[in-house]
Amino acid sequence: MNNNFDQYLSPYSWRYASPEMRQIWSEMEKRRLWRSIWVALAETEKDFNLVKSEQVEDLKHFMTEIDIPLALQIESEIKHDLMAEVKAYALQCPVGGGILHLGATSMDIEDNADTIRVKKSLELILGKLKILLGEFSNKIEQYADLPIMGYTHIQPAEPTTLGYRFASYAQDILDDYTKLKEFSEQIKGKGFKGAVGTGAAYAELVGLENLENFEQKLSTRLGIDFYPVTTQTYPRKQDYRILCLLAGLGASFYKFAFDLRLMQMPAIGEWSEPFGDKQIGSSAMPFKRNPVKAEKVCSLARTLSNMPQTAWSNASHSLLERTLDDSANRRSLLPEAFLICDDLIKTLSKLVHNLNINETAIKRNLDTYAPFAATERVMMNLGKAGANRQVIHESLRQHALSAWQAVQMGNPNPLKDLIRNDPAFSQLSDAQLCELFDVKGYTGLAPAHARDLAKQIKTVLA
Repeated sequence: MNNNFDQYLSPYSWRYASPEMRQIWSEMEKRRLWRSIWVALAETEKDFNLVKSEQVEDLKHFMTEIDIPLALQIESEIKHDLMAEVKAYALQCPVGGGILHLGATSMDIEDNADTIRVKKSLELILGKLKILLGEFSNKIEQYADLPIMGYTHIQPAEPTTLGYRFASYAQDILDDYTKLKEFSEQIKGKGFKGAVGTGAAYAELVGLENLENFEQKLSTRLGIDFYPVTTQTYPRKQDYRILCLLAGLGASFYKFAFDLRLMQMPAIGEWSEPFGDKQIGSSAMPFKRNPVKAEKVCSLARTLSNMPQTAWSNASHSLLERTLDDSANRRSLLPEAFLICDDLIKTLSKLVHNLNINETAIKRNLDTYAPFAATERVMMNLGKAGANRQVIHESLRQHALSAWQAVQMGNPNPLKDLIRNDPAFSQLSDAQLCELFDVKGYTGLAPAHARDLAKQIKTVLA
């Protein structure tokens, strides 16, 4: 790590995200891409007899000899970062330097480089999402049948299964994965169309009749498709679409992490994130075991959620063929969105893999609250037997209120006994009543559908 801690550093430079994602969005990688694009342009121009082989070879020879201090010194004088790199590169290339950037405008280089970086970032994100989805699939299969208390309005509702709850998170993330994968196959660069997108300068060089072939050769060399219509830049709506997809992924992560924070609360206590032997939860309270990883996920995802608004403004405020008011914020907007996503996936994969499941707490909460859900089953069974639904509903309501009061006083839930001892329910045998109060018989389609989703994930990821 070569960070200078005497000056401000972005936390994404050293605290968050993986080295691989940081490398993609590094200053060095950006300039490498710029130079590789200039070489691809020169090679294509050689195909049209505009430059000589030795000029291209000279550019290739010095393509990786990047001198950022020299480029920054030049930029301090000319106030143009890309042209500073052009000049620094040209100074290194005595044979080929003179033909660098021939016919191009800055965004022919920068936008195509950004497209390549976005494609690389999506490949990295998609690969890591497959691992995360695999972790969820394992948890779904492991707990497909385990009954848990379900909650609506953050109040006890009816039983579900833990595998089914995990499936609800995984289904959202699988949808995010599918949409990101589709988008990664559609992303396009600006191509080489010059100052206002007409390609006029290149037409002067190769002839208008050759312009499409010229651009196709460059598309093949760079490995990206190009928009057929651009201004000076590729449509900034593409950035907006990228950031909406990433923010949507962040929302899926936030949902899981927020639920984890709730479930780790001692009053529920069914889940907890891993806590290291030497980990400190609080500087003031030594007993604390705070869900700091889940809180970090929520914090970063919250930042990510606001980024599409900036991209929307960049797309909608770009006047006519181009204004420069997107340039400064795009230096951090795309990189930080991907760096955040990278860190979120890394953190969530560890959380899911190492998640602590407290089955004792799960049973305690079921024993306390699941009997209330059995009232619906009792009512349905008596209704099928011809009982007056309204009368039965009122009796069950009264018993439930009494049972709830007992639970609030810290006593075991007496609901089953209250119903058993009420003559209005004498149609039910004791065996029937016990069966109706068995939560394993009241999780519906949850186990089967959870397993189906786990299979679907494995099919998609195969």
